[in-house]
Amino acid sequence: MRLVRHLTDFKATRPSAATIGNFDGVHLGHQQVIEHVIHQAQVLKLHSTVISFEPLPAEYFRKPPPSRIYPLRDKVRCLRREQFEYFVCLRFNHALATMPAELFVERILIQTLQVKYLVVGDDFRFGAGRKGDYPLLQNLGQHYGMQVVDTPTLLTGQQRISSSLIREHLAQAELNKANALLGQPYQLSGKVSGGKRLGRTIGFPTLNLAMPDNLALRHGVYVVRIHGLGHQAHYGVANLGKRPTVGGLGLRFEVHVFNFSQMVYGQLIHVEPLHFLRDEQKFASIDALKAQIQQDSQTARAFLQAQQLVY
Repeated sequence: MRLVRHLTDFKATRPSAATIGNFDGVHLGHQQVIEHVIHQAQVLKLHSTVISFEPLPAEYFRKPPPSRIYPLRDKVRCLRREQFEYFVCLRFNHALATMPAELFVERILIQTLQVKYLVVGDDFRFGAGRKGDYPLLQNLGQHYGMQVVDTPTLLTGQQRISSSLIREHLAQAELNKANALLGQPYQLSGKVSGGKRLGRTIGFPTLNLAMPDNLALRHGVYVVRIHGLGHQAHYGVANLGKRPTVGGLGLRFEVHVFNFSQMVYGQLIHVEPLHFLRDEQKFASIDALKAQIQQDSQTARAFLQAQQLVY
């Protein structure tokens, strides 16, 4: 998969079969759509292309922004598994937000991306004032020679698989339910950054990952599995939050890795929440915080032992 952030960098050698949307989560429904695009691209001898936006349009228009399942880094990581050719991630700014729907189709879909086959949801809206819709796409598609089809609905039981449903599960720390709809374990990644090193002074060093403030996952303490610190996974306990006890500001995932003491600043790791322990809270003192982390670690180790996971 080739990531394209600027349309001037799109150097396709033939037209595309494409789909367009937010793809927050890259869940089972998204995967089904992308598989359909890949199949049609092979049949029609086209490039397979996924089109999305960053920030997501709802993040651009709404302040504070609504929650999202994945930061861009993790969305790209999940999309790479789908093995299509181009991921065109357009910067959603004033110019794009105010572009009429007809002009978006003509300039971006037809002239630049050369889309011949387009898959969208029948509730898809785009263009200035959200005036572009599925019927408009069909009409313009007939004019420009672009076939437009809608996406089939994928259900779990009687419920439609959707990003909003997954966000609800993550907000309640219902990890198993979210994972079932994602079709893969929920993971967050980032490069280990330096912090105040308070954890080391109280015997619990942490690997700190910066996270967007509008992350959907419930703030609190989790038992976690860590990937990227060697050939085998590690386990530990982590806090997702803003560290109110020490006056923290931005959202961070602070990961204490069991039986690990290496310095890995700048290293990319992936953190997989396995089990929710408690909500984040503010403590009256550092000693009280230390005592709670000790208790959290004991509880996490007991959970791992019960699951027969070696830490």
